[in-house]
Amino acid sequence: MAPPLFLARLLGMAFGTLVDDLHDRLRARGYTDVRPSFGFVLLEAAQGRSTITDLAALMGGTKQAASKLVGTIRARGYVALTPSPDDARAKVVTLTARGRTLMAAVESIYTELEGEWAARIGATRLATLRKDLERAVRGRHGGALPALRPTR
Repeated sequence: MAPPLFLARLLGMAFGTLVDDLHDRLRARGYTDVRPSFGFVLLEAAQGRSTITDLAALMGGTKQAASKLVGTIRARGYVALTPSPDDARAKVVTLTARGRTLMAAVESIYTELEGEWAARIGATRLATLRKDLERAVRGRHGGALPALRPTR
């Protein structure tokens, strides 16, 4: 009998599956210009408080790399750069109307996907899994939920 899979491996597989399914459905809805790497920026842009420097730190990369990624997403009309209320030299990455429409589609698709998972394992078990994962993550981070970021 094979040993059980490590939790990290299963969570990585689950995350990859959900992201792949999300992007398949986004393409089917006409979002053919969205890449998985956009997700981290779009989630932060939805909060309306991250600068290029903040995004670079979150992604564990350079400001140049973060700027290039934001530039690509901006060119596709999903984000804008607005003056920072805290620093006249900085720009905050925010969602445009098109970006908000995209994020609404993402939320709708994730709701569909979670419904499919509930059909496979049961709604109660999915709710328990969600609660247990949240408890574990919050416990590791002093009660808060950390920002979602790429693995380093």
